[in-house]
Amino acid sequence: MGLSAKTGPIINHPNYKAITLGPGINGLWVDPVPKLITGKLEMWMKATSVTPVRIPGYWTHKKGYDIKVGVTPLLGEKVLYHLHGGAYIRLSAHPSDMTATVSRGILQHTEAIYRVFALEYRLSSSKPFEVDAPFPAALIDALAGYNYLVNEVGFAPTDIVIAGDSAGGNLALALTRYLVEYKGFDKLPAPPGGIILLSPWSDLGVPHMSPGSSYNFVDSDYLHPTVGTVNYAKDSFLGPLGLGAAVRNPYISPASLNPSLVINFKGFPRTFIVAGGAEIIYDQIIILRDRMIQDLGDQVTYHEAKDGIHDYLIFEWHEPERTETLKAIAEWVSMPVASQSSEGSDF
Repeated sequence: MGLSAKTGPIINHPNYKAITLGPGINGLWVDPVPKLITGKLEMWMKATSVTPVRIPGYWTHKKGYDIKVGVTPLLGEKVLYHLHGGAYIRLSAHPSDMTATVSRGILQHTEAIYRVFALEYRLSSSKPFEVDAPFPAALIDALAGYNYLVNEVGFAPTDIVIAGDSAGGNLALALTRYLVEYKGFDKLPAPPGGIILLSPWSDLGVPHMSPGSSYNFVDSDYLHPTVGTVNYAKDSFLGPLGLGAAVRNPYISPASLNPSLVINFKGFPRTFIVAGGAEIIYDQIIILRDRMIQDLGDQVTYHEAKDGIHDYLIFEWHEPERTETLKAIAEWVSMPVASQSSEGSDF
């Protein structure tokens, strides 16, 4: 079991309970949107006793540009909505967090994007600590952040690109699925113009372990799936819904190998998927990729860094793979939607 799973967080990260201020920090509160919750999400919310709450969000602006916080966008301006990784139990949306290197990297290399909004969604925890924020808490929060960008700041959904790394990629998929499945409900915003999935955690169920599987990268990838740490993250996130939800719920495990899973990606926007060829969850990312391509065809672009470890974009030393990937993302973002195809893909 990992040390922090025994002792609690060793480093106190910013969290959803307060805006953590500092020089150049552009934080604000995002109001909950209970009226936009319906269908399965409402059912899961009631089953887990999760309620919508106010959460912080942080703006990061491109260097050299004087942009007011939350200002109305220019016509056609694109924005990146970043959902951070951390297994749903750690890390933060705060600009000081290590995952913010993803936002800064995309801002640096992508001419079409001038600002990033990162949401401090609730992290899950369970015994021996306080039981808090199981699924669908993070999804409810992510929905509020998306609504803020559309109905308060004024971005057109087609100009929003949702990016998620690791567990944030899982959350980006869940949010997009909700926006697609309940499109047209009340004042629910339309789905985004695109999503970027960086080493997305795609199966919270049974590990993809078999002879010759990417589990063999356990000795080279920093992401070590020790039983205690992984089980704690899953138990905390799944909460009352339990492991059964992990293997059968497309909002939680879109790459599940369980034959009872019913899933499709029809209606999803264009998607850019990134995988490290040496990461331990490589196999589940490939399953996700193939399932998305089956429904979306050339609207899916896949980029693989052969020697990349899990979520390698957060490590500024991971070169040349990091810069090569950021340039590929920038090119993809800048392409007209009608021209999106897999021609430039590494797949």
